[in-house]
Amino acid sequence: MSSWTRGVVAFAGLVLLAGCSSGPPEIHAADMSDADAQACRDFVAKLPDTLAGQESVEVAGDTEYGAAWGDPAIVLTCGVEQPPEFSDTSTCIAVKQTGWFVPDEVFKDMFDGDETTDVPMTEMNYRPRVHVDLPGEYRPDGFPNTAGELAELIEANLEKSGKCL
Repeated sequence: MSSWTRGVVAFAGLVLLAGCSSGPPEIHAADMSDADAQACRDFVAKLPDTLAGQESVEVAGDTEYGAAWGDPAIVLTCGVEQPPEFSDTSTCIAVKQTGWFVPDEVFKDMFDGDETTDVPMTEMNYRPRVHVDLPGEYRPDGFPNTAGELAELIEANLEKSGKCL
């Protein structure tokens, strides 16, 4: 085996090992006021052990500001900034009193039958904001199940601040 071939094989092995040892999902909370930080900590402490039929899994990083369920993980982060793609004319998906913003290109894929696209969804009616990364593997039922199960918890524990329709 040539040294070039050994190098390619070694590199491929490293790539495979890196892919297999990704570790727990990482939570990255934004800077927020003390009141929002406390609201997020209280909200996260009340999250269910299962979401959309998936069991909770370990998270890393700012663990008191988020949670995850399943493999691949549905990852929730509390206290996020407004998505840069969101505007006053953006469409939101209403679930109970919550309004979930999904970027236009993902929203289009959702309704064009592409069930492989991951769905980043941010609740826009309550503060602090809650963001969920939903892997495409959980579609088509993952979005309504996730948003539906979180809606009552969001409504009961966070402050209503707007109406996103």
